[in-house]
Amino acid sequence: QVQVVESGGGLVQPGGSLRLSCAASGLTFSSYRMSWYRQAPGKERELVAGINSAGSNTIYVDSVKGRFTISRDNAKNTVYLQMNSLKPEDTAVYYCQARWLREYWGQGTQVTVSS
Repeated sequence: QVQVVESGGGLVQPGGSLRLSCAASGLTFSSYRMSWYRQAPGKERELVAGINSAGSNTIYVDSVKGRFTISRDNAKNTVYLQMNSLKPEDTAVYYCQARWLREYWGQGTQVTVSS
């Protein structure tokens, strides 16, 4: 049974940092491309960052470039999203996606950026 579980969300002040983690089990993690998506209230879900199976290639949405960093540890079956210089507009539920022959989603973790 495949499980994808996010953690690390919370409330942070503007300019602060958070590190999200996504642990996957029940799949061959090193074969999967991993991505972080987010969905703010009233908005569509958007791709935030993605990383290939080897961890050698990353992509980011323009609004987070230079502030967010995606990384993965294939030995721990975990992908991370380091978020720095957070802004109120980063407030959303953040979802982890594993994709190869099919895709799996986590349940999401809330990130709220507010003073």
